[in-house]
Amino acid sequence: MKTWFLNSISLFVIVLLGTSCEKQEVKAVLTPGVVPVVTTSAQTVVLTKENADKDALTVSWAKPDYGFAAPAAYTLLIDKKGGDFSKAEGIATGAGLTKTFKASELNAILLKLGLKPATAGDVDIRVQSAIGPSTVLSSALSSVKVTPYLDKLDLSSTFGIVGSATANGWDGPDQPFYRTDKAGILVAYLMLANGDIKFRQDNKWDVNYGGTNGVLKAGGDNITVKAGSYKVTFDTNALTYKVEPFTWGVIGNATANGWDGPDQPFFYDPSTDQWRAIVRLVAGDIKFRLNNDWGVNYGDTGADGVLESGGDNIAMKAGTYLITADFKSLKYTIVPYKVWGLVGSAAPKGWDGPDTQFTPDFGTEGIWRLTSVKLVDGDIKFRQNNDWAVNYGGANGVLKTGGDNIAVKAGTYDILLDLTNASAPTYKLTKK
Repeated sequence: MKTWFLNSISLFVIVLLGTSCEKQEVKAVLTPGVVPVVTTSAQTVVLTKENADKDALTVSWAKPDYGFAAPAAYTLLIDKKGGDFSKAEGIATGAGLTKTFKASELNAILLKLGLKPATAGDVDIRVQSAIGPSTVLSSALSSVKVTPYLDKLDLSSTFGIVGSATANGWDGPDQPFYRTDKAGILVAYLMLANGDIKFRQDNKWDVNYGGTNGVLKAGGDNITVKAGSYKVTFDTNALTYKVEPFTWGVIGNATANGWDGPDQPFFYDPSTDQWRAIVRLVAGDIKFRLNNDWGVNYGDTGADGVLESGGDNIAMKAGTYLITADFKSLKYTIVPYKVWGLVGSAAPKGWDGPDTQFTPDFGTEGIWRLTSVKLVDGDIKFRQNNDWAVNYGGANGVLKTGGDNIAVKAGTYDILLDLTNASAPTYKLTKK
């Protein structure tokens, strides 16, 4: 009996030792010095706006032999030549071993890094592979010479519109005039109230114009207008002006007001000389028209992204969209869009919404604005696409994801959301 017991103990120890040795033998060992090796499809890339939607650069790398089946996750990093990658642009590719950039996508990254448009510059590219929670391996640098393009227009002028009929009254700042493709011809698109306007330079009275019947004089009389949406044209050569009702809009059974309107308005984007609208649509059809009237309307016959006068209805699925139209070339795009809105007991539609919609500043990515919104005593928050999945609250101009309600007093406000730094978003309330 004693012998059987001792033999059993010995057998147990042998099995235990054998098991322990087995575990040591299968321990994963990372191959020393192994890192991804980066290759690029070109060493020199010149980007152009005309090729914005075409492939510009492919970065690829083979999966290294880590010495075991490593579930690696890869991140592609791009920085200015000689940078330390602390402010590099990062693109996560997961398990993917390649990334192809469209010209527009790469151009945006280059401009954000501070490269100058129409000027050749160099960028460094590296790939990081993360193996588990603590091991990150970086490739050697690969450099590419790149030339970005200017994707924003500067149509600004020194002149503006001031007056009791404008949003900022006689004190300004003035509503801007923009340059056109005709020398000396300026144009402004704006909402006016019942009241008076004049034109002046540099937000000062040193150079100002008023007048009647389309003729301007230095220091002339106020120009009386009625409330509405207008296009104001100023000929600085002939000193003449024209104030005419003007608005582009989206109409259809997919829109909030159906085929009877009023239309969902476009707004003018001077950074591209295009018109844009951010709209929530239900499943249905839309068309574009001028001045809430069928006299000038556009659809798309053939669904090819080109507008035709009186063309076919454009079929839409439910969602929130950014619609961009160039009414000179008659090209348009419609893409799903995440829009920020104002919600809360102080907001026009309360906590149930729909939210009061911000307008993006297309000249500066990450800036959103609300102008002259009327609030009552209460609380507000900011959220994306009328949904609580992504929302901000906070205090003292600092925003936090899911943060506290922001208390406000009744009044009319301009509100600025600054989301340019995703890790430190801010807001500003300006009472008028």
